[in-house]
Amino acid sequence: MHRVVFVQGGGIGFDQEQAVRQILDAARAPIQWEVHLAGRAALDQGRECLPVDTLEAVRTVGVALKTKLLLPTPIPGRSVHAVANPNVEFRRQLGLFASVRPVHNLTGLPSRFQGVNFLLVREITEDLYATTEHEIVPGVVQSFKIVTEAACLRFFQFAFELARSQKRQSIHCIHKANILKMADGLYLDCFRRVAQSFPEITAKEMIVDNACMQMVSRPHQFDVVACGNLYGDLLSDLGAGLVGGISSTSAINHGVGIRVYEAVYGAGYESVRPGKANPLPLLLPAIEMLRGFGEAEIAQRLLSAIEMVLPQEDTRPIDLGGTAGTQEFAQAIIRALGS
Repeated sequence: MHRVVFVQGGGIGFDQEQAVRQILDAARAPIQWEVHLAGRAALDQGRECLPVDTLEAVRTVGVALKTKLLLPTPIPGRSVHAVANPNVEFRRQLGLFASVRPVHNLTGLPSRFQGVNFLLVREITEDLYATTEHEIVPGVVQSFKIVTEAACLRFFQFAFELARSQKRQSIHCIHKANILKMADGLYLDCFRRVAQSFPEITAKEMIVDNACMQMVSRPHQFDVVACGNLYGDLLSDLGAGLVGGISSTSAINHGVGIRVYEAVYGAGYESVRPGKANPLPLLLPAIEMLRGFGEAEIAQRLLSAIEMVLPQEDTRPIDLGGTAGTQEFAQAIIRALGS
């Protein structure tokens, strides 16, 4: 049995959790769950947004499956934008430094392109997302883009090792060093230095605005895409749009001795009614988790079952153009597993 901490963040995460655990049980995935709350799910019980026991459980076990951590339940007259993003803070607290977004087509899910298959790897500790900013005088705000040699070297070492382990042929480094000559210049220099240790992998460089155009016009040229925090956030969602939408992707966040498999889409019941949530955003990272455990056969059976169900409108989730609610989709996958 593989021990996994399940981190429940609230809202439709409860429906997603129930459905995904039913599906994994039907697939006989050898998982021993330890459920902990965070985000809105914890706040609604009067607890801290990121409870100490939740973070400590992830550190101890080393593997977690996580729904989207939602902000507090909206209150009329109160802006939630002033509240810190619990997903970003969760990564910081656990020392997660790289997020991997597999971008590939699912059979049966309509998309503009077919045959897309690349990894987007995003550095998640610094850049503008370090949120170091202040107001100099009223009406003038200064934000700092933080780039350090140590973080860049660690990130690119991880990206190249990942490419090597998955037998990928090339890495595109996405930058804006033509304008940000010091910040992105350092980032690009670190890429070039690390690339020298991986001669079998073709190192390529691309300016971020050109990368956006290339990704929506010739996505098949990409194998691994390495980005800083801001560019990676933008390009990961752009990549999702190539293969069917945000519900058709997942994220694997890496730290030292820790892997967090994350649903990149979640919402409150004020946006998605109970029973109507798509469990796929949580099921896809669960499949990646099984692969990480070496359970490739179970992972492939689950993926094949999903691809059997997606072409049918009555079993495809609502947000992907079908009519199925949470349980209709889950039960269709379970039936496909037994066929």
